[in-house]
Amino acid sequence: MAFLQTLKTLLLTLGPFLLPRLISYYRTVRTQPRTPQVPIRATPKHVRNALNILFVFAVLALISSLPTLNPENIFTVTSSRIQTPNDVLFTRLAALRPQGFTTDLDETLRPRLASLDARCLYLTYGPDTLAYCPFCTSDDSRSYFYYALPPLLLPHLLHLLVLGLATSFTISDYEGNRWRTQAAIIGAGLALAECYIIGARDWRANARTVRAEDLDHFYWRARTVRGLVLALVDVAFAGFLWATSTNRLFAVPPAAAERIEGVVKVLENVRGSLAAVGIVRNAVVRDEALRKKTDFYWKKEGEVMGEVMDEREVVEGVRAALESGRVSVQKLEEEARKYAEGIPMGFEGALTG
Repeated sequence: MAFLQTLKTLLLTLGPFLLPRLISYYRTVRTQPRTPQVPIRATPKHVRNALNILFVFAVLALISSLPTLNPENIFTVTSSRIQTPNDVLFTRLAALRPQGFTTDLDETLRPRLASLDARCLYLTYGPDTLAYCPFCTSDDSRSYFYYALPPLLLPHLLHLLVLGLATSFTISDYEGNRWRTQAAIIGAGLALAECYIIGARDWRANARTVRAEDLDHFYWRARTVRGLVLALVDVAFAGFLWATSTNRLFAVPPAAAERIEGVVKVLENVRGSLAAVGIVRNAVVRDEALRKKTDFYWKKEGEVMGEVMDEREVVEGVRAALESGRVSVQKLEEEARKYAEGIPMGFEGALTG
């Protein structure tokens, strides 16, 4: 039931941000057949730098979600109920400490965990908030939320910094910079969603819990979920950035000026090749020795091909192909005509395309 409530809250919070993007994606996919096809390319070098940044932060976020890095939960380590007397609770805790010595945080929390409301606040906002907040009182539960807000927003601010760095023009060029606004909206949406979930949380939800295993350790669960969500978002955004930068998704066709520039470069290369061929041909024609070799080659070529075509096997093979219909002279002539007519048309298309 709590999961469904959390999911409903996330949908209500992130829905206004995600719905316009989904509609835009649907329209893009719908109109994609009318757009020019853009070939898939390798991942650009600057995009690889952005992917590395996202990957490193995703790994750090995933590590931060490990239970071993979370602050100690007194009720978990002592397997105590929320109604356990204070002296019994800290006696159990001292028995777990080396040589029975409690820490400064234990001594600070000892008088503050005397009431049931304080213990509910402890499970909601964590040990540091309950121990070190100078202005918080149980009568004003919102004061604990205000004190817990800066450390709550710190991971999201770092996440926004990483997203901004990964989508900056310096790091990822145009491929990442065009998604900078969407990345900022996602990062800010995650921060607002968590603030709303924690702010709307019923901090007295554990007040009537009888068994220790039924306690909802909300603060520790939120830390784990936060790390997993940030890592998942970064991995998903990295995959999205890779897909768009390689023209697998939301490909942007080159502008008309870029296409014209590409065609001009191709024509310049062809013109250079033709000029080189013309120079070689001119040198061959002007040189008497080379001209004689060329004449001899083509004369010899004609004699060889004539002898081949006059052989009995070749003549019979050609006759059999023509009689059986495997080779059509009219079809060959038509294809040759279309090929000859298509040569100048290809140049005209390159010039106008």
